[in-house]
Amino acid sequence: MTNSNVGGNDHNSRIVIAALYKFVPLADCPELREQLLQRCSDAGIKGSLLLASEGINGTIAGTREGIDAVLGWLRLDPRFADISHKESYADDPPFKRMKVKLKREIVTMGFPGITEAGPGGEHADWRTWNALVRDPDVVVVDTRNQYEFDVGTFAGAVSPRTDSFREFPDYVRHNLDPTTHKTVAMFCTGGIRCEKASTYMLQQGFARVVQLDGGILKYLEQVPAGENLWQGECFVFDERVSVDDALKPGHFALCTVCGDPVADATNGAHRCASCEVASAQASPGPVPA
Repeated sequence: MTNSNVGGNDHNSRIVIAALYKFVPLADCPELREQLLQRCSDAGIKGSLLLASEGINGTIAGTREGIDAVLGWLRLDPRFADISHKESYADDPPFKRMKVKLKREIVTMGFPGITEAGPGGEHADWRTWNALVRDPDVVVVDTRNQYEFDVGTFAGAVSPRTDSFREFPDYVRHNLDPTTHKTVAMFCTGGIRCEKASTYMLQQGFARVVQLDGGILKYLEQVPAGENLWQGECFVFDERVSVDDALKPGHFALCTVCGDPVADATNGAHRCASCEVASAQASPGPVPA
């Protein structure tokens, strides 16, 4: 179903932004890295991709033709034939260059290869997800970091208050109980963190773990405006910083001191409240913008 907020799917915008990932064994990461860099360069694509023995993850941006060319080339490889992606649009390029990095994990939880050890949680489309969010017996967990949670989340969602995804297993061990929390629903930006988080929780004995299919980005792409339960904006890892519920660039910038998201950045202030206070206390004069 198409989001009735058609501004988020403005196909006339110049830049197409595609977020993608897939867990699949890769034994040729160095060679694949060089091939990807060349293909992206040939297509005028910029962005950031991670490769590891467990798969691929990242976001790329460019023209419609360029994005289709790179995704089409990837899908010629049987390992990526069914790779899915989420799209949004912008008038300005969200990346300055193209990077393909080799990593131990494509999303770092400290458990490389965990997705090969067993299946992850159930995948919920937006309709099923809305029902879960409204169910008082379901614990809805935001698997992202606290600075992402502060930009926007689902009503009633619990924040693990993490600074890094590596801290998520500790949060589960100290705050969730398989005997008490019978259904846990979780979400993240594009779905990849939930693949690992849900697998980990099932291995810890949780009976039912459900993850938002495609994450927040796919939810906002598909949910009709009148059914949208998202509150605020969604933090993204590129120069847009955040997108609104129509997947248009949002109103956040990164603090010039600590790097945390700053709300209402359009007014020119690029310092968060805590850094503004600290700077004011350290200086007898006014704090520069």
